[in-house]
Amino acid sequence: MTRVLVVDDEPQIVRALVINLKARKYEVDAAPDGATALRLAAERHPDVVVLDLGLPDMDGVEVIKGLRGWTRVPILVLSARQTSDEKVEALDAGADDYVTKPFGMDELLARLRAAVRRAEPVGGAEDGVVMVETEGFTVDLAAKKVHRDGRDVRLTPPSGTSWRSSSATAAGSSARSSCSRRSGAPRTARRPTTSGCTWRSSAASWRPTPPTRAISSPNRAWATASNAETRAVRKGGPGLFG
Repeated sequence: MTRVLVVDDEPQIVRALVINLKARKYEVDAAPDGATALRLAAERHPDVVVLDLGLPDMDGVEVIKGLRGWTRVPILVLSARQTSDEKVEALDAGADDYVTKPFGMDELLARLRAAVRRAEPVGGAEDGVVMVETEGFTVDLAAKKVHRDGRDVRLTPPSGTSWRSSSATAAGSSARSSCSRRSGAPRTARRPTTSGCTWRSSAASWRPTPPTRAISSPNRAWATASNAETRAVRKGGPGLFG
């Protein structure tokens, strides 16, 4: 069941939201100020937060920043502030959506459902693998989290890459390193041809390409002269060396 944290200091609005949300099978917690909201969020772990910016003890933007310091829970701002700058400030602080007062209950509930859908974990389940467990750590592909020794490990993929693309890049690097070790090429080689390997197919393994032996300049000259001598003898003429 989806849990909603309503943060507003107007009792009439809180009462209307609680009644409508519970009627639609949501679990609801209510907070009249920012400090209570941050405490309930840490204790109850809501699935979505409906937040008013005009709170008695702190500004709602500070509540957003406090939540974003440790959670990615969807935050739906519900406020009487209507200027563009105030909306931009709340969204840049980490809010996911913004609804101005007065509001329509149907629209608010629709935006709340959309925020919850966007927050649902995706990826991993369609591939049949959601959790990878080893003796040293556990990888939760759906939640995109890594746990080691009972603690979360903070991961920072390269900029512009997704969780999946980062994994694919790591797998490709491992294959190239393995090939380089077999062929004796430097580990820093980037192109398959320079590392002494050729790629047979996307699902095949790397195979070494036989190296080409270079001929030194004196030997090349001798080989050229020997070939000329052989051709001269075959034609019946004198050779180059006698």
